[in-house]
Order: sequence, then C-alpha cells, then structure tokens
Amino acid sequence: MDKKEWRSRGKHILNNLSRDNKDSIQTALYQHLFKSELWKNAKMIGMTISQEHEWSTYPIIDQGWKEHKQVVVPKCIPKTKEMNFYKLEDYSQLETVYFGLKEPDPSAAEKVKKEEIHLLLVPGLLFDNYGYRIGYGGGYYDRFLEEFYGETIMIASEAQKVSSLPIEKFDQRVDHILTEKGLSKTSHP
Repeated sequence: MDKKEWRSRGKHILNNLSRDNKDSIQTALYQHLFKSELWKNAKMIGMTISQEHEWSTYPIIDQGWKEHKQVVVPKCIPKTKEMNFYKLEDYSQLETVYFGLKEPDPSAAEKVKKEEIHLLLVPGLLFDNYGYRIGYGGGYYDRFLEEFYGETIMIASEAQKVSSLPIEKFDQRVDHILTEKGLSKTSHP
C-alpha cells in the first residue's frame, strides 16, 4: 500500500468509532497522559486544535491551563509547508482557516521558539512500534520535527497500530505512543 491508501485506512478507523467507544478511549488516553512524567515535567506543551474526527485536544488544553502550563498551538504556512507555534491563553485567540481548521491568530497570540517547547503532541492516523506515523499528508510535522529536541508523543488508539509503514527519508519518528493501554517509548528500527 502507498501512503495515500494507508491514510484512507487511518481515516476509516477514526471515522467508524462509535461515540461511546471513542469517549471511553479518550478518557483512558487523558488519564494516562496526565499521570505521565512527561506531562508532569513539561512546562510548555504544543498540540493542534483537534477536528471532530480526531482525538479531542480540548480537554488536554483545559487541563494544561488548569495546571498553569503554557499551551502552544501551530499556525501552518501553506506556501512553505512550515508551522510556527503561538501561546494559547484563551480560545478567542483562534481563527478558522482553510478546511475549517482552527489556528491561532498571529495578531492575537505570541509566537514561541521551537526550543521553548518541552512536549509536543503530534497528530497522526496510523503508527508503528518505531514511532513512524502516517499523518494527513502535508509534511508539516516532519519538517518541524527535523530539529526539534523536546519530547514527542503521538496520541492514538490501539486500532491505529500497524506492524510497519512505508518510510521515506524525510519522515520523522516520535519518541512515545500514547494509547488507551498507556504510554510507551518507541523502539529503534
């Protein structure tokens, strides 16, 4: 299968979870994340603003604020396929952009440097034990992760796990996978 077919498979898995099953998995995901040392030690945490079919990042953002952590979210630059992260202190700092995505409004939020982010929650559709993932196809996170030295976690369900994925030279691994079974460090190929 090529990446496009893998991507379709991942979207199919997420889109076909029942509401009850999704809620149950999300509850477990949040519990494991908030108990982890990675979460406890991180002062600045980066994550996307989730869309309806994805694992919701809103409870993670809310918990981060509750614990006085700095939450940062990405603004994509379609021309260069790069992204910058901005501090999110209130949902009113978001604007709706292409495809209904919510991103920070640069005029309402403060930009942060990559090296300031301690923990980055990386979105994806499928993953393997080595920390490779199939994302949404833009390559934004692979570019960002090239010189990112904080910890990275992909949040997923066990249903999104596959034995191996097609890898290209620009693909970047994540350090940890968080599923309803808990947090695990990825292994080297």
